[in-house]
Amino acid sequence: MFGKTLKELKRAAIAGAVAFCLMPAAEKALPNHSGPSAHAAGIRTVPDGNRYTTQPKIPFASARRTSASDSTYEAKFQRVLRVLRRDRRLIGSIKRVADEYGIDPVHMIGAIVGEHTYNYDSLDSAQSYYVKALTYAGIDMSFEHDGEHVDEFVMRPQFERCRSGRKGDNSNTRWGCFERVWDTYFKGRQLDGQRFPETNFNETFFQPLFAGQSFGLGQLSPLTVLKMTDRVARQSSHRALDASNAAAVYRAAMDPNVSLHYMAAVIQDAIEAYKKVGRVDISGNPGLTATLYNLGDPWTRASKFRRSGRPWPRENYYGWLVNDRLEDLKSIL
Repeated sequence: MFGKTLKELKRAAIAGAVAFCLMPAAEKALPNHSGPSAHAAGIRTVPDGNRYTTQPKIPFASARRTSASDSTYEAKFQRVLRVLRRDRRLIGSIKRVADEYGIDPVHMIGAIVGEHTYNYDSLDSAQSYYVKALTYAGIDMSFEHDGEHVDEFVMRPQFERCRSGRKGDNSNTRWGCFERVWDTYFKGRQLDGQRFPETNFNETFFQPLFAGQSFGLGQLSPLTVLKMTDRVARQSSHRALDASNAAAVYRAAMDPNVSLHYMAAVIQDAIEAYKKVGRVDISGNPGLTATLYNLGDPWTRASKFRRSGRPWPRENYYGWLVNDRLEDLKSIL
């Protein structure tokens, strides 16, 4: 450079200016990052914290459960924190599983705290879930409705598109498709002389003995376990499950040794959905992953977000708490 004449330097400067003027405007505005980046791929990183300044309305069902137990949300929140702080073995397991699935362990802490603050009476200890898992494993059960097993039910022609092609090859898309077909053709309807209940797919087939819809440390439903089983089998030593073995599915929901993997898979799936479909990275915002853990169906929600025109996805009441008390949650780790 220092060997060039002044005339040569001027010519180089003019050439550079002309090249810049001919460059597309969008390209000029891009920051100069070295190597691959989320921005280069068109994926934006969601900012920290909540989008809502105040907590969204908490559903009545949650308020009723909390009132019935003569407690408050704050009392339940603090109780869950105390239990988690005491159980260093569980925290170690959470960190290990989170690392296996490539997520921050605070996402898993947020899901546990949110579930036991709003959707469950309280968390006494992780050990109580080991005991319950053993109890459930000894009960003979089957996923059926009105004497028809779910595996037989989904062989009906209405479910054909769910069993074939790419949907049939993946447990998440397959069971999600079964769920949507149930809502469209069967829920609350009469078909072929049979009247079907006004309940969702999970309630209809996957709670033959128990009143609750979800179970265990992460409050997982049997249907969620079946959706995530391929993802878990790919990344752990746990084999894929199917609806023919109801006891194994319930154990996966109840036993923390297994259920932590399914929790991590649910969170990983939500992050992937919003990155691939929503074109935003939510991996640094535990309130959003907690919201999706609570609501489910992240791929549909990511698509709706993309079409909404909103700059960022928004948290619900459950995720809002996680972001608002994030420092408390991080202190457990």
